[in-house]
Amino acid sequence: MDALIIAAGYGSRLREISDSKPLTPVAGIPLLELGVRQAVAAGVTRVVVVTGHQAIEIEKFLPGLSSRLGIPVVSERVLHWSTPNGYSVIAGAARIARMGGGDYLLMMADHIFEASILQRLARVGTKSRGVTLAIDRRTDNPLIDPDDATWVKLDADARIEFIGKTIADHEAVDCGAFLATPELSAAIKAAIADGKSGSLSDGMQRLADAGRAATMDIGDAWWLDVDDPRAHALAEAEAPKYLPEIYGKD
Repeated sequence: MDALIIAAGYGSRLREISDSKPLTPVAGIPLLELGVRQAVAAGVTRVVVVTGHQAIEIEKFLPGLSSRLGIPVVSERVLHWSTPNGYSVIAGAARIARMGGGDYLLMMADHIFEASILQRLARVGTKSRGVTLAIDRRTDNPLIDPDDATWVKLDADARIEFIGKTIADHEAVDCGAFLATPELSAAIKAAIADGKSGSLSDGMQRLADAGRAATMDIGDAWWLDVDDPRAHALAEAEAPKYLPEIYGKD
């Protein structure tokens, strides 16, 4: 299985710590490397990293990472990194298709996860799903930044009814990890053609409207969006405890 990691954005809220969010160290390991290592632990054998802002620095980092982990880690650059994140998904999914891939784990470079989340997510695909999103029903979790979270309203079958930043009537939060099929990039393209901005959520909502957007409840597993100095401090304190497969056991 392939993984697609989005690492193209500006990362303005973490700029006081690092010029490149994906290369920001967490307890000594760059965020992007954490993501790739977690994908490998979930069974991924090839990774595509979509770059944009600070692309040259990130792309220079990838060959060494690929060598250390023993799998291909390749880059796909978006020309206009300030465009919505759906454009990064389209670019990365096209690269996976050119390499002969199909379904893929989709991850954000600034999200880190307890191992069980990605391991379970990699196994949940069925023909009835165009995409599966990892969700957390603990909407009052203090680790979540409510001003930045993407919220999810579920239907009676725990599929996505609505997804977005401003959904007041929600039951879960988007964890930033997906099992995607080629339907996802096609849905984003269709949303753009309909006049939408081209965000990942635009494509997800289109699949939700078609009954093709499923979810996977992570239960009590740990995850964190490392998006600002507060979250970075939490990651430095907690990641070594929750990611022993990467940091080693005490």
